[in-house]
Amino acid sequence: MATHMITGAGSGIGAAVARRLHERGDDLVLLARDAGRAKELAAAHPGARTLVGDLANADRLSWAFSHQTLPDRLDSLLHIAGVVDLGRVGDLTTKAWRSQLEVNLIAPAELTRLLLPQLRVSQGHVVFVNSGAGLNAHAEWSAYAASKHGLKALADSLRQEEHGSGVRVTSVYPGRTASPMQAKVHQQEGKEYDASRWIDPESVATAILTAIDLPRDAEINDLSVRPGR
Repeated sequence: MATHMITGAGSGIGAAVARRLHERGDDLVLLARDAGRAKELAAAHPGARTLVGDLANADRLSWAFSHQTLPDRLDSLLHIAGVVDLGRVGDLTTKAWRSQLEVNLIAPAELTRLLLPQLRVSQGHVVFVNSGAGLNAHAEWSAYAASKHGLKALADSLRQEEHGSGVRVTSVYPGRTASPMQAKVHQQEGKEYDASRWIDPESVATAILTAIDLPRDAEINDLSVRPGR
């Protein structure tokens, strides 16, 4: 039975992936930002384990994990959590830059560093759920896109570094996906939100599961998922 650690399992793509893996009987380790959130995730996925660690404070992840029991091995580490704060370069504060870089880039790097020993044991898989903004930046998306461009660089470097240990690395680039984050983006853009216009999180979950379920003779490096309508 495979063991998967998931960030962002509380909503959107992360919730869809967690549900699919839970339904098929895999073991889940769900990262929560605090004890209250951990309780909610455990209730939603009976039998799943939880770890508490705040991605907004990556410097404290090592300390937080030292007081908890990590799995002995991991078959996949799925980085799905993310934050977005739109704004023009001339208006964005350093706080907005730091918060997005911390959660979207620095925390995934630190989390991967801390869990690489377990991933190497199982010749596991690291999946970074990136964004179309990780490939092309547009007006008012500078900080978010920068964090996601950095995440692509992290994934590309990690893939080359860990090839010899058998750890696979995949970047998934979803287009706009119906989720609470997308609702927030529309609010920031001053636009009406219609979830039916965008990708269903289940479709992105299918792409992620395809990558991690691929036989060992192959590896999906980069996978773009775009709206079909």
